[in-house]
Amino acid sequence: MKGTYSQFRSYERSVRLLMVNQFTINLGFYMLMPYLAAHLAGPLGLAGWLVGLILGVRNFSQQGMFLVGGTLADRLGYKPMIIAGLVLRTVGFATLGLVDSVPALIAASAATGLAGALFNPATRAYLAVDAGERRVEAFALFNVFYQAGILLGPLVGMVLTGVDFRVTCLVAAGTFAVLSVVQIRALPTRRGEGTKEKEGRSVLAEWRGILRNRPFVLFSVAMIGSYVLSFQVYLALPLEVRRLGGEGTFGTAAVAVLFAVSGLSTILFQTRVTAWFKAHVAPGRALTWGLFVMGVAFVPLLLAAAVPVPDEGLGRWLLASVPPTLCALLLAVGTMIAYPFEMDTIVRLSGDRLVATHYGLYNTVCGIGITLGNLLTGAALDAARRAGLSALPWLALTALGLACTAALYGLHRTGRLAGPSAELRPRSVTV
Repeated sequence: MKGTYSQFRSYERSVRLLMVNQFTINLGFYMLMPYLAAHLAGPLGLAGWLVGLILGVRNFSQQGMFLVGGTLADRLGYKPMIIAGLVLRTVGFATLGLVDSVPALIAASAATGLAGALFNPATRAYLAVDAGERRVEAFALFNVFYQAGILLGPLVGMVLTGVDFRVTCLVAAGTFAVLSVVQIRALPTRRGEGTKEKEGRSVLAEWRGILRNRPFVLFSVAMIGSYVLSFQVYLALPLEVRRLGGEGTFGTAAVAVLFAVSGLSTILFQTRVTAWFKAHVAPGRALTWGLFVMGVAFVPLLLAAAVPVPDEGLGRWLLASVPPTLCALLLAVGTMIAYPFEMDTIVRLSGDRLVATHYGLYNTVCGIGITLGNLLTGAALDAARRAGLSALPWLALTALGLACTAALYGLHRTGRLAGPSAELRPRSVTV
């Protein structure tokens, strides 16, 4: 951890602030969101379909608006979009705790999603600009702060929700309010160069130009699988744990272990993994290795499906907990390998132009992929239960990982991940 702290201190203030921002953003978000559904269905007594609608609106407003948020960041600057997103999430979270009418809850949920669409592309583009040649290492460290917020947020939320869910909402809103003030006072104004080039060009023309960037589009589609696979820590793995281990204390504890293994391994080893791969492996090959590890992460579950399920006792507990935990660990390792090079590749394929817009479109493509992937994964889980073929979902997810690995390997071998020539890239400017 001393090495991680030293690396953190080696960056300029703006980069350090962005990393702390991301930790705080995830802390505030995850102290509230895991408990929102229970609040809507419990104290507010909403029907299941209304709970699903409110949560779905948040996800749709974020994924659907990423491209718009990235475009605004490139046109107006990164700092204004970061601040706008933080202020909007402050209002959204406070509203979720203070209202009980369905229209107001839907509006608040949409606001929290739109907030993420505003600050996420801007934050990543800003980090890429200020980290410069060290952006791979910067994104690795960024992921450490990202995962630390995810790990700590639910624990804080559990304590606050034990008092009152409204307290959780107001504390989360207060966290984003303080963060907004910090950005206004301490974050330098920054934007990517190329604004003069863009004058007179319509937004649609810019979007068409990005869609004609064939290597970027192919890369975005190939990387969808990584997000579908990593999301199974929240979908398929908890369902498998509870299918075998039950809904009681053991099942709850085993699911908590999944998240702890994923988060702690990233916090402890991300920077070391990135340093080794950067020193020994080309970026395209590192991405390929990351996807390959994520694909084979489901092999322990595939093997476990061939083992007869004990009726009860230690054997059943081990079968319910060990393979999913190994899978979560391997997914974390694969993400550790791929993520910093993934973020760097987006910048390279953009030619350092319209970086936030590229991040926005990339997030939108992957968000649509996650939605479709989760629908298909859920269908595979249902089909497996009906047919008694417990290996079916794990076989499908492994095949998806290997197919995306092959696609990335092909892009790397053909030089499509190299990006435009370095001398053609504009440099960033400070405003």
